[in-house]
Amino acid sequence: MNSRQQFDELSYYTLTHPSPAFLHQLAVDAHTAQTADESSKTIAIFFALMGLYLVVERGWTGRQVQLAHMRLAPRKSQLPRPLLPADRGTMTVTDVLAATPGEVRDRAIHAWCESVWQAFCTGAPTTREVVAGFLKTSLDIE
Repeated sequence: MNSRQQFDELSYYTLTHPSPAFLHQLAVDAHTAQTADESSKTIAIFFALMGLYLVVERGWTGRQVQLAHMRLAPRKSQLPRPLLPADRGTMTVTDVLAATPGEVRDRAIHAWCESVWQAFCTGAPTTREVVAGFLKTSLDIE
């Protein structure tokens, strides 16, 4: 099974998940950031990194991130183009799917987000500052 098929399988799990926290947003953001390339749209990369920042560093839920994405969508022309590091984290969708469905897999999704976010912050030290700065001026999030 290739990465896209694995992500589709994980999407089925997250979209049918009963939690109001909306884990699907976390999986989408981790996968988007991890698989982005030069042809990826700036909005997709930036929103993925914004979601990872809000989840990993601020403790937001996927639902809260989804609402922030909706509020910022009209400002998409103002988004900075993030740098794409060669290393995108040690965890992948394969690792998440290997985790037992339920709490173990849910924790694996969070760990995947942390892995990808840390890779972006390590590979491009300004990623955190760019995301945080944009959110501060756009949503007044300190």
